[in-house]
Amino acid sequence: MEYTHLGRSGLTVSRLCLGTMNFGWKTEEADSHALMDRAHAEGINFFDTANVYGFDAGKGRTEEVLGSWFAQGGERREKTVLATKVYGGMSDWPNDTFLSARNIVRACEASLRRMGTDWIDLYQFHHVDLRTPWEEIWQACETLVAQGKVLYVGSSNHAAWQIAAANEAAARRSFQGLVSEQSHYNLLTRHVELEVLPAAQHYGVGIIPWSPLAGGLLGGVLEKTEGGRRNEDRQQKRIEQHRPALEQYEAFCRDLGRGPADVGLAWLLHQPAVTAPIVGPRTMEQFEGSLAALEVELDDAALARLDEIFPGYQPAPMEYAW
Repeated sequence: MEYTHLGRSGLTVSRLCLGTMNFGWKTEEADSHALMDRAHAEGINFFDTANVYGFDAGKGRTEEVLGSWFAQGGERREKTVLATKVYGGMSDWPNDTFLSARNIVRACEASLRRMGTDWIDLYQFHHVDLRTPWEEIWQACETLVAQGKVLYVGSSNHAAWQIAAANEAAARRSFQGLVSEQSHYNLLTRHVELEVLPAAQHYGVGIIPWSPLAGGLLGGVLEKTEGGRRNEDRQQKRIEQHRPALEQYEAFCRDLGRGPADVGLAWLLHQPAVTAPIVGPRTMEQFEGSLAALEVELDDAALARLDEIFPGYQPAPMEYAW
């Protein structure tokens, strides 16, 4: 396993991050435990979750599954860089949502109870809250850090100007601020290259891409469809929308002798702003398939070809100005 620092922090994380969103509702508890054990065996130490995960089984269920796994001992908690999130509503009551100081502190304490741990390594804002000032957000985070309940803070789904505003406000308070940003980033979705990635690199914020395979489109979807696997109407529309590029992509992957999912993840690992893509398996087979990406080396010619198939963006303003 390869490791790197999370943004400008001294925290060492694996180049793949295990996403646990399916645990406890799409993946049974015992199977979820087996996946986490396998992740540790493969050297993956970076696990990502959120307080709202659990969905059909109830919000918070996924964190409970992590808690029951940690409770088995064997240094499972000590060897895990644990990331969770706050923002989404946990009830119908108005203060159990968003990023007020009240919700940040109380949601953190609730996550700690569900996971049976004393601390969260990376506490992330699941979405931007434009109605709460950063001074209030940082006041709450400073309290949690001082109490040892949170070690680092990150964001998710934030724009470049929001990352800048957050870290400038933190600097005024002599607080570390954001060290990471989870963004929707893959070969098909490259909008963050305009401003988010440049801002992240400027502030030393590590990028953690979610949906690295574009909901399965970059995982060899055409070949799977030809093999008889049917797709939902919505997914089929997405396939048809991108079919010309996907045909070129899958042909290119065959020429490389690599699976499309491996190439899609490897491409992200070659992007200088990226710390670790999130892989969110439902099954052990899916997890094992993700590991091969670490062995894929893409030379300049391969990276250029991928840019031809899936054009990206220059950093703003060069993308649209002289």
